[in-house]
Amino acid sequence: MFGLAKAFKCFLLSLLAICCLSGAAFAKQTELVFYFPVSVGGPITKIIEGMTTEFMKQHPDIKVTPVYAGIYRDTLTKALTALRGGEPPHVAVLLSTDMFTLIDENAVIPYDDILSPAEMSFTKNFFPGFMSNSQTGGKTWGIPFQRSTIVMYWNKEAFKAAGLDPNTPPKTWAELVSFGKKLTKKDASGQVTQWGVAIPSTGYAYWLFQALAIQNGAELMNAEGTKVFFDQPKAVEALQFLVDLAFKHEVSPKGTVDWATTPRDFFERRSAIMWTSTGNLTNVRTNAKFDFGVGMLPANTRFGSPTGGGNFYIFKKTTPEQRKAAVTFVQWMTTTDRAAQWGIDTGYVAVRPDAWQTKQMKAYVKGFPYAAVARDQLEYGVAELSTHDNQRVTKALDDAIQAAVNGSKKPADALKDAQKEADRILRRYNK
Repeated sequence: MFGLAKAFKCFLLSLLAICCLSGAAFAKQTELVFYFPVSVGGPITKIIEGMTTEFMKQHPDIKVTPVYAGIYRDTLTKALTALRGGEPPHVAVLLSTDMFTLIDENAVIPYDDILSPAEMSFTKNFFPGFMSNSQTGGKTWGIPFQRSTIVMYWNKEAFKAAGLDPNTPPKTWAELVSFGKKLTKKDASGQVTQWGVAIPSTGYAYWLFQALAIQNGAELMNAEGTKVFFDQPKAVEALQFLVDLAFKHEVSPKGTVDWATTPRDFFERRSAIMWTSTGNLTNVRTNAKFDFGVGMLPANTRFGSPTGGGNFYIFKKTTPEQRKAAVTFVQWMTTTDRAAQWGIDTGYVAVRPDAWQTKQMKAYVKGFPYAAVARDQLEYGVAELSTHDNQRVTKALDDAIQAAVNGSKKPADALKDAQKEADRILRRYNK
């Protein structure tokens, strides 16, 4: 009897020890809340959630809760609202152009404050064109993740029907107009059934307009994010061209062209050429029921597109352990192989050159050469419009673009008003 009691006591002590060890292991687990946006078509939410699950399998000491927070603008609003409420996310993917706003809000911490100079060498792995929207003041605030440029998609069947070479897209603004006229189709009653060209003017109107401005030789802001140049003559000419596509050349819909429905209109053959993010590449490949092409945007005085998309930011209201865990998560999500697979799965540009040298990416590009268009266009890439108080500044420009394409203001007047409003917003950053 005494032996049984002693054995039972040993069993209880062993069980208690196991519970204590389990509790200790659980207590050491670092928890992160991760906000992310989705602004293009396709199953990106599931892809990110799957990557997060795989990360936790490999890092059982870190628990990451992914939170889909809407499009980029909604995600920033939710993150800042949570910050003001005292419970911001620990890590988030937000627009690279949100960098100045996040710094002004004292919301994020630079990676340099977490890692040693030697450890910071990992930032050299990314394309310099993407890092230009990730660094300021000698510090790195964001790490590129779902990055993009704008590319042009065209319906090869529509090109053939219009007597155009399906493998030769327009390379200049003049050709865009010429091709657009041949591609615009009307029914017997005179109603347009297929537009030649669709360039969105909602959602990310400023981004598409910036592409036109770059192609016309205009820069829209300074590197410090304190000044904009919306009303310069070359920018006015770019907006006039966008308006003329609809009202003068009649190759594009009059009024606004919706960002969200542009891919669907392309799939349903309501437009033959569209400009949108390379992040829609997999969406187009999956849903277009016709042969299509992908190419760089046409030039006027030069080729060019703004870069775009999101970076990983680490929020300041985090413990040292959470910051280290967040860096581990960010670095894991952007390794060579994962950057390659992310590009393959989504159409976003793999953000580091070595990702393009991986076996899986080489095989993908060999079988689908269009995947490399956005990467090649980085040669002509320009940092996306980014300023202090960026959302208010870009809203002023968005409003101007929409007023112009709706015909309520002339492009010169619309951009003059946007410049005036932006100058007012940025005044306190220029003292």
